[in-house]
Amino acid sequence: MQILPRRVPPLKIVGRGLVWLLVAVTVLLLAWVLLTALRDTRDIFRHPFGLPTSPRWRNFARAWNEGGFSRAALSSVYVATVASVLAIVLSAPCAYALSRRRNRTSNALTMVFAMGLGVPGQALVVPLFVGLAKVQLTNSYTGLILVYTALALPFTVFLLTGFFAGVPRVLEEAAAIDGASGARTFLQVVLPVVRGGVITAFLLQFIANWNETLFAVVLMQGEKGTLPVALISFVQSQQFSGMDWGALFAGMTIILAPLVALFSWLGTRIIQGMTVGIGK
Repeated sequence: MQILPRRVPPLKIVGRGLVWLLVAVTVLLLAWVLLTALRDTRDIFRHPFGLPTSPRWRNFARAWNEGGFSRAALSSVYVATVASVLAIVLSAPCAYALSRRRNRTSNALTMVFAMGLGVPGQALVVPLFVGLAKVQLTNSYTGLILVYTALALPFTVFLLTGFFAGVPRVLEEAAAIDGASGARTFLQVVLPVVRGGVITAFLLQFIANWNETLFAVVLMQGEKGTLPVALISFVQSQQFSGMDWGALFAGMTIILAPLVALFSWLGTRIIQGMTVGIGK
């Protein structure tokens, strides 16, 4: 008996084509930014989409040193990492409790976190700046980390609640029979199972903190600025001495490179974390 090939719906073919088109455009834009970072300003204006005739690697050195990207990179890594870890540490127990307790209080708290997703950051700039200024936490890594952590809680709790809800209660019952406390069950039984979700939440928050510009510009000044702040300061300084577009694109490449690496690693890492956690 001959099995006929399965017909693919036309809408599915169109959807796949649009996805691959979007991927191709994104890759081409990233390649254009990288190639433009290796050219000088005259060559860029002469042929905006041309290839570099002689790569100017010193554009990266100028952005790294004169643009202050070396200090800003360390600041971004420190702030993004600490804020993401704090968001996970605070959100994981809360999400676990909300996923296991179904009553009026938990439903109300879940609604509060869901409503927090709709609050625009622009509406919080002035109150946060005034509050941090009163406790002398402006232009401070601590203040910026607290702001990033607070802003990350609604999304992180909402995301992790779904992962914790998918954990079978049989595992917790077995741990309770073995005499494990609630805290030990959470740390040694439940968290390894949702390892993929925790890694996902951490990476998403790290990327968001790495790209954040508004609060970093408002709260941070001088040498403590993160990479987006350093890029803005570099553009402002170039306006007085003549814009070096090659060095500017080199600075953009420095900011984008870690994000491209994380996005490339994200999918495989999540799947591996989830399968390892469930297998154990």
